[in-house]
Amino acid sequence: MPAALPYQDPTLPIAERVADLVGRMTLPEKVGQLLQLNAKDGVRPLVEDMHVGSILHASPENMREATELAARTRLGIPLLVAEDCIHGHSFFHGATIYPSQLGMASSWDADLIERVARATAVEVSATGIHWTFSPVLCIARELRWGRVDETFGEDPFLIGELASAMVRGYQGDGLDDPTAILATAKHFAGYSETQGGRDASEADISHRKLRSWFLPPFERVAREGCRTFMLGYQSTDGVPITVNDWLLNDVLRGEWGYTGMLVTDWDNVGRMVWEQHIYADHTLAAAAAVQAGNDMIMTTPQFFEGAQDAVARGLVDEARIDAAVARVLAVKFELGLFEDPRLPDPERQALVIASAEHEALNLETARRSLVLLRNDGTLPLAGGLVADASGRAQDASDGRARRIAVVGPNADDPHVTLGDWAGASGQTDWLPDGHPREMIHTVLDGFRAHAPEGWDITYAQGAEIIRLIPDPRGEFFPDGQPRPDIAAPIEPDPAMIAQAVAAAKDADYVVAVVGDRIELVGEYRSTATLDLLGGQVALLDALAATGTPMVVVVLASKPLVLPASALAAEAVIWAANPGMQGGRAIAELALGLVEPSGRLPISFALHVGQQPTYYNQIRGQHGDRYADLTQDPAFVFGEGLSYTTVEYSDLQVLTPHLDATGTVRAEVTLRNTGTRPSRETVQVYVSDTVTSVTWADKELKTYRQVDVAPGETVHVEVELPVSACTLVDRHGERVVEPGRFELLVGRSSRDADLLRAAFTVAAPDEITV
Repeated sequence: MPAALPYQDPTLPIAERVADLVGRMTLPEKVGQLLQLNAKDGVRPLVEDMHVGSILHASPENMREATELAARTRLGIPLLVAEDCIHGHSFFHGATIYPSQLGMASSWDADLIERVARATAVEVSATGIHWTFSPVLCIARELRWGRVDETFGEDPFLIGELASAMVRGYQGDGLDDPTAILATAKHFAGYSETQGGRDASEADISHRKLRSWFLPPFERVAREGCRTFMLGYQSTDGVPITVNDWLLNDVLRGEWGYTGMLVTDWDNVGRMVWEQHIYADHTLAAAAAVQAGNDMIMTTPQFFEGAQDAVARGLVDEARIDAAVARVLAVKFELGLFEDPRLPDPERQALVIASAEHEALNLETARRSLVLLRNDGTLPLAGGLVADASGRAQDASDGRARRIAVVGPNADDPHVTLGDWAGASGQTDWLPDGHPREMIHTVLDGFRAHAPEGWDITYAQGAEIIRLIPDPRGEFFPDGQPRPDIAAPIEPDPAMIAQAVAAAKDADYVVAVVGDRIELVGEYRSTATLDLLGGQVALLDALAATGTPMVVVVLASKPLVLPASALAAEAVIWAANPGMQGGRAIAELALGLVEPSGRLPISFALHVGQQPTYYNQIRGQHGDRYADLTQDPAFVFGEGLSYTTVEYSDLQVLTPHLDATGTVRAEVTLRNTGTRPSRETVQVYVSDTVTSVTWADKELKTYRQVDVAPGETVHVEVELPVSACTLVDRHGERVVEPGRFELLVGRSSRDADLLRAAFTVAAPDEITV
């Protein structure tokens, strides 16, 4: 039977269906389609009175009601249902929660991250959600910023690799696949570079600096088909990103030819009125947002009346509204929502939510997310163990049972194990207690479950971190959003420390699990310090004084400044927020059941005053240190140990003379001199030795992961197109400048870890045929 109206006919091209539907809509219906509102307080007025095009933060009950109401509206336009599914299905009871994005980045494995995103999309799509606000492409150069954990770290190339993989996983083979969900590249662009790490403040970035570092990852995913972009909260050159014509129109829609949908971040349009004071009222703000090319306005309900008033007053042409509505509707047609609104499917949920396959993938990801930063040979414990069929370690070869004291405020904290955007992290209200406790493996759980039978695992909390006190300025921000409580450090408790010290003295090893808490992470939650708060430093100092071999596990959302007692510990493991399987993975690594393979996607500062500490610094300054401290980080980008030693040697550039169309080919030799296998991340950097503008001393350009067996020698081939060896010149153009370059290959970005070999790129008039 033919469809009653053209827009309802799935055999017609999408452009024809969109044009027919837009032509039938009233102005209020059009403006409503541009609104995405919070479903927290009910959905009926959103759908019936404001004709809303999208909802977010919808409990399962509100989602069902909203989609049913939308189906009964005059034109039956389906809703786009969105949620922050950041590292798994964040707020669905019992869903799989993976390591944070920063933790996943430690794997340096794009294929693994694509599989995580694909598995996440399978779970998310079964619950009636069509759109995730992920991945984050912000560059984390300021560690005080509260959202470092949501990033892939500090390097633009690595961010582009991993973000592209995540987009592919979410969107699958096409949006018509019922398991595909819309990906969102955010936060466009430069949001992470705000002053002093203060969230959403001015980001003082020139156009050239944006083109040099912050835009390339976004350009890559735009050209590879990421269907939505989210705009950052901040302003640049005094202009909020929401209305930044150069970024949105000259670059994104102009130079890159982007045709996808743009969504503001939370109340960006309202913030231009009540916080940034750019516009006097919501009518002016709405007009500016539409004129700039925004399509979906997140959580600014005043936009509904403001946009209509702007049209009536001639501040914006209705044709601009139509263009934005067309982009929103095109996405809905691409998803096939008019034929199948993709409602929650309980039968499919039963098959895919937290499936055994996803649990295994989560464990693999947690293992790969761990970075061994220091080890004097204490790890693996008891010289390394092997697992039996149940996954529990077998007794040590000497048959002697050990005692492990697991201590620290994060040793048995399920919420820190999961991290932000998960369960009880505060963004929603229908999971007040978080995800099911039995699904979450803390570090204490991991040792109890996987240490050999007969080993004694003791526990002492040892310290507290913070307590929350109300903000004296009031419970709510001017836009009605709740104002976060203030985190006040808790003084060391002598009795708690004494209990932990007694446990350590009575043990063969002490595993001290320290870090931060979810109340110190996220939007509005940047920190002035990177120190371990509360009683943690006093606890570590006291544990170190016992003489018991100490393994420090940093379970934290971002790199923190570690005290001398931690830096001198027998071993240090960084675990980020490792997800539901994190505690098991940490125990397995410490016991030697798995090999450490993670590499840092971000540098660790030695002191907060060193900020920023990213590796690809611009050349040129007076001296190479502070008067009172070196500039050397505690741990550098790309760093990470294994349980063996792999030597790098004999780097040879096989193509020493090229033109700009050529490909650099090189070879390096790896030799495993130890008795355990290693997965090496062979990192390839380029240094342009003389440049027409100041530029980074070195930049990551590619990498390869290679398994090297004990005693094995491997010859690793590297290829890099000369076209990747670019800089942004004084005119803002990305070019390859002829001249001498160095290829730097090794295990980390640290100069001492890199072999060097030169190649030259000829100028066009120097090329001979």
